[in-house]
Amino acid sequence: MPNDPREREDREGDLATQKKNRVEKVRRYKVVFHNDNYTTMEFVVLVLMKFFHKSETEATHIMLSVHHKGSGVAGVYTKDVAETKVTEVQSYAKEQGMPLRLTVEPE
Repeated sequence: MPNDPREREDREGDLATQKKNRVEKVRRYKVVFHNDNYTTMEFVVLVLMKFFHKSETEATHIMLSVHHKGSGVAGVYTKDVAETKVTEVQSYAKEQGMPLRLTVEPE
């Protein structure tokens, strides 16, 4: 029976399923430390170990990059995670009297 509503739904459903499945890549963001003349190298290493779970060797390498090149990447995360880490670190730095500056930048 061509006028059966179930048949009409099936045909309409077939047309509606003609969509393309797109997988979008999640955009990632870098947490970047910036050099300043006041924050100590030891404090930067401590923060990298405490908040970014870096080994002392990795933390020292990143800190030296910040010191010599002006900036260094602590890690790459989703936007929410990167922004949360920056907020936590800046709050901790302020409590410790350090003017540490971090930014979140798209990868």
